[in-house]
Amino acid sequence: MEKTPSLGKALIPILFLVVLLAYNVIFVFGDSALDGSNQLILLLSAGVAAVVGISEGIPWKKMRDGITHSIASTVPSLILLLFIGALAGTWLVSGIIPAMIYYGLDLLNPTIFLVASCLICAIVSLATGSSWSTIATVGIALLGIGKAMGISEAIIGGAVISGAYFGDKISPMSDTTNLAPAMAGTDLFTHIRYMLWTTVPTIVITLIIFLFIGFNYGSNEEMSGALAIQDELASTFYITPWVFLVPLAVIVMIVKKVPAIPALVAGVLLGALFAVLFQGDLITALTAGSSSGFEATYTVLMDAMTVSFSIPAENPMLADLLSSGGMSGMLNTVWLILCAMAFGGVMESTGFLAVLSHALIKKAKSTTALVGTTVATCLTLNVTASDQYLAIVVPGRMYAPVFKKRGLAPQVLSRTLEDSGTVTSVLVPWNTCGATQAAILGVATLSYAPFTFFCILSPIMTIAFAAFNIKISRIDPETLPEAA
Repeated sequence: MEKTPSLGKALIPILFLVVLLAYNVIFVFGDSALDGSNQLILLLSAGVAAVVGISEGIPWKKMRDGITHSIASTVPSLILLLFIGALAGTWLVSGIIPAMIYYGLDLLNPTIFLVASCLICAIVSLATGSSWSTIATVGIALLGIGKAMGISEAIIGGAVISGAYFGDKISPMSDTTNLAPAMAGTDLFTHIRYMLWTTVPTIVITLIIFLFIGFNYGSNEEMSGALAIQDELASTFYITPWVFLVPLAVIVMIVKKVPAIPALVAGVLLGALFAVLFQGDLITALTAGSSSGFEATYTVLMDAMTVSFSIPAENPMLADLLSSGGMSGMLNTVWLILCAMAFGGVMESTGFLAVLSHALIKKAKSTTALVGTTVATCLTLNVTASDQYLAIVVPGRMYAPVFKKRGLAPQVLSRTLEDSGTVTSVLVPWNTCGATQAAILGVATLSYAPFTFFCILSPIMTIAFAAFNIKISRIDPETLPEAA
């Protein structure tokens, strides 16, 4: 007979996962842990959770259905991930990314580059409502520009992700920005206005930090290296601002609320078209005379979209920038997400996640403790369920009655959910967000994570506001109907 699991039983798969992952990453594989060993650990942890669940009388069919539902919820993201790989390939061979790097080196200098990158990504993400699309387009180009200036790719990744998640977090077109108030019981624009109180100071602090880091860059030697890269780009590609019509079209489609997958498919096809229009000589050179005409163009474009693809370059740094994994380069990440969602599905269907969360509620006596507990729950779900949506939905449903009983307005909860659930998802290597951004940028999650200052500071800021009773709206719980 099925029964409510004990806290001790619920902790067993969590401890197994954390200990084994820590050993795997720190002592054995390091960044290459995502090549397969972490995926296996997630599956083994799902197995441990299932064994514990069976011992508690939970039917295997329920857990299997939980895994199926969990994986099914990520299918659109997995398809999106594959098309992002194809997009990177066609935007490379069409000269879009090289042109962004070329002109970006003219417009930006190393001292202000990190601040500018963060702001650019924030604006684009705010307009589109999508951190993923922003990082997959503008973010990739900024990474190439920054590397050409001699800036660490981990720091660039932190700046790009910080800006992208700022825009995603407060954009009315973002799915998480709409999800959080729906779970907490408030309206969208009240949620956004209330969230600005913690979000604006956090992004300002983030920009100041990046400005100070930028003072360490900017030597003539670094800029001379950038000029050499520009020269080689101009000799390899036909550099023209006309190619920017493609990313502009994608951004306009997303702003017009075209779904992400059709918008990215259009971006892939437009990239292929512009490669034919502007990079005919490059396509001929890449086939080395083995084929010609339509066959040569077809071969190059298919390779760019689907497999590991690179354009020869004499400069070692440029050779790294002019390479793409295509769709196949995303398969490790797809594998990781599938395994992570299998673990999350078992943990949710067995009730282990709910048990862990309820144990935290009991200890939250003050407002600060309640907000801190909500933050901790969101973080835990990002680690265990591996999905930012679950990190918003589950705590939202669970804590809404508690916040109401304590006389706290629902926008306090919705702000806390976004300040912790949305932005910390990208800090976990096996979370859908962390795995995706690492694959898109080619920078390991644990490498860029220490520099995603906006994502790190956001949950701290929301707890600080609660501790100092700043903008903590209150209600009279007796004037409202009973919570469901």
